[in-house]
Amino acid sequence: MTQAVLSNEELQRYARHIILPEFGREGQEKLKRSSVLCVGAGGLGSPLALYLAAAGVGRIGIVDFDVVDRSNLQRQIIHGTSTVGERKVISARNRIKDLNPHVEVEIHEVALSSQNAREIVRNYDVVADGTDNFPTRYLVNDACVLEGKVNAYASIFRFDGQCTVFGMKDGPCYRCLYPDPPPPGMVPSCAEGGVLGVLPGIVGCLQALETLKVLSGIGETLKGRLLVFDALGMKFRELKVRKDPECPICGPKRSIHQLIDYHQFCGVPTDEEARKAKEAEARAAVRSDEITPVQLAARIKAGDKPFLVDVRNHNELGICALPYDAWIPLPEFGQRWQELSAHKDKELVIY
Repeated sequence: MTQAVLSNEELQRYARHIILPEFGREGQEKLKRSSVLCVGAGGLGSPLALYLAAAGVGRIGIVDFDVVDRSNLQRQIIHGTSTVGERKVISARNRIKDLNPHVEVEIHEVALSSQNAREIVRNYDVVADGTDNFPTRYLVNDACVLEGKVNAYASIFRFDGQCTVFGMKDGPCYRCLYPDPPPPGMVPSCAEGGVLGVLPGIVGCLQALETLKVLSGIGETLKGRLLVFDALGMKFRELKVRKDPECPICGPKRSIHQLIDYHQFCGVPTDEEARKAKEAEARAAVRSDEITPVQLAARIKAGDKPFLVDVRNHNELGICALPYDAWIPLPEFGQRWQELSAHKDKELVIY
């Protein structure tokens, strides 16, 4: 365990903490003895890890197996242009060590799974869930419950965010709030639905705040309360979350005693299954009624351009656009498809 003795340099670094009567040197030493596992080094994980490190949490673990992409930089501020293409755990570790060399950083460059989650989770005091998919959220929750760890939870989507603390004494867990996952495909990912870049900064900071309160023992946590944030309306709402006596994992008659197959539970494919499905789609594209982007580009270049129908939404046109002949956004297609009747004798490519 990290020693709680603060060096002179640390006393200077954390001076604004130490002069707080409610926090003091004792609170700072608690942080130095503490450890937090950040699940995800993305939008939420960026401000979360940075502020935990700046605050002086002694040991921070980071779980992520992705690489930094240029599209991440609009919101994932722990990374930078110079780290595009680099492993996120490496990029995050280097940034944290630059911010605060007194923090020990442990990286777990793996996909969290039923096979490794409990082994990783049990080595930390608090687990901060910054993931963006339901299988991992249920996995993190169940691993925390089984290992007796607090789960500082947050989620974001488009302009909205949520934050709470699960797994505290007599408090609810994630399954108490969401007993069942939504039907597959009902909730799009951030890549599909978008997210305002500053939103994870706000919600991730709230998540970091709750984590620091749990570790230091100050203030009142969000135990039993779900904080909901509407960025467009600049409004916060608070919803009560009660511990479910029938909860299958944290209730008195629990039926879940070990980690399960969470992709199967949520009805979504694993990364490997998704990869194979994409390969199958590519192979199926040889059918006469389908064409790949590469094939279409070759035909346009050769002067053999079919009638192109773009069905994307207006905001997507600003990202990139082909020389389309008709634009009918998909939500309007059911009412406007007859506009294409004049071109029924042409070869149409809809994308």
